[in-house]
Amino acid sequence: MAVALAVAGCAGSGSGSGSGTSSAAPSGPRTLTVWLMNGSAPATLTDALHKKFQETHKDVTVKYEVQQWNGIQQKLTTALSGNDAPDVIEIGNTQAPKFASEGVLADLTASTGDFNGANWLSSLKDSGNWDGKQYAIPFYAANREILYRKDMFAEAGIAAPPTSRQEWLDAITKLKAKFGSDPNFQALYLPGQNWYTLLSFIYDEGGDIAKKDGTKFTATLDSAEAKKGLEFYKQLIDASGTKAPKDADEQTPEQAGIYGGGKVAMIVALPWEVATAAKSDPTIKDKTSAFPIPSKDAGKTAPVFQGGSNLAIPANSKDQDLAKDYLKLISTDEYQGQFAKAGMIPGTSKDVSALQADPVNAAMAKASTNGKAVPATPGWATIEAGQNPIKDMLTAYLTGAKTIDAATSDANAALNKAFSGS
Repeated sequence: MAVALAVAGCAGSGSGSGSGTSSAAPSGPRTLTVWLMNGSAPATLTDALHKKFQETHKDVTVKYEVQQWNGIQQKLTTALSGNDAPDVIEIGNTQAPKFASEGVLADLTASTGDFNGANWLSSLKDSGNWDGKQYAIPFYAANREILYRKDMFAEAGIAAPPTSRQEWLDAITKLKAKFGSDPNFQALYLPGQNWYTLLSFIYDEGGDIAKKDGTKFTATLDSAEAKKGLEFYKQLIDASGTKAPKDADEQTPEQAGIYGGGKVAMIVALPWEVATAAKSDPTIKDKTSAFPIPSKDAGKTAPVFQGGSNLAIPANSKDQDLAKDYLKLISTDEYQGQFAKAGMIPGTSKDVSALQADPVNAAMAKASTNGKAVPATPGWATIEAGQNPIKDMLTAYLTGAKTIDAATSDANAALNKAFSGS
């Protein structure tokens, strides 16, 4: 799941039996080919889903194939242009605009109500929309939060998790006062290129990566709002005294391992990074809790970048009727609730109650209603696959290699080049 996310009308709830499938079983025998990604849907979900689908669709066999993220974009490109495409595919939310713009996905606009459309996560809905039409539906998502050491907070006299940026900075001050005599201690471990975290600060200031005009995007990292977000990122790094590299992201080295070393009080992370940290120190799970990334406005949470996946139907699927029935079923609360039980944000259900039992998951759920996605443009896939201009901007500004004006201007130029496909 971590790999998947590094790379996003109530008719869908069904009526009568609540199955969410069509009343008339298709004549057969027929085969529905489904491609989902490794680490996405739990086996308990897919096993139950496919059993029920086949029970309600006599003479239909679900051919379920788990795909690997490595190389999937090229594999999908080949499959979607041929005559033997699968019928249902999972695609990363940053991949969806590319395929939608190429006309290789079926238009699902008229069916959104059948797929629980009133309850969709807005961030994943936006990523599956192209030129006013819906080509992919939300599947699942996750967003970052702040993992923290409860024991360190208590020893530093921090009675409650921060609920504003200023309280966050105040907590850092208290943690440094208590533990700063240890040269290896870090109140907050924050790498210079953690651009997902930066986006929360930019969004919180009212800025964004780009503005949209039809299907065209123009970069806006040089706006006053975006610069304020960038300035707070630097303020946070400077205040924390983090030893994290300014020219690398949270995976280089893997920040969960650093947190698991016992000398770090906080990291901005995804919930399952607690389990990764526990490989270094099994006791750290019980010592860890979480709080949402706080807003500059006291008592509010900052908007968050949501990564995740969408589901789509290839335009050349030979069984689009069956594929739509499959999407109807998987988008119901019955199956979306299993994502919440697995620690994920459901894509087509607002019921996140299953996340509340664990404070780490509960913090993610609290922020999830204010999620945003990167620009829904085909050019974004090249940005993440290549040299990310936002990472370059962060490193240049944080190291003093460029002024904030120069760093944001250069990032804008690189993003606009990618947006234009040049």
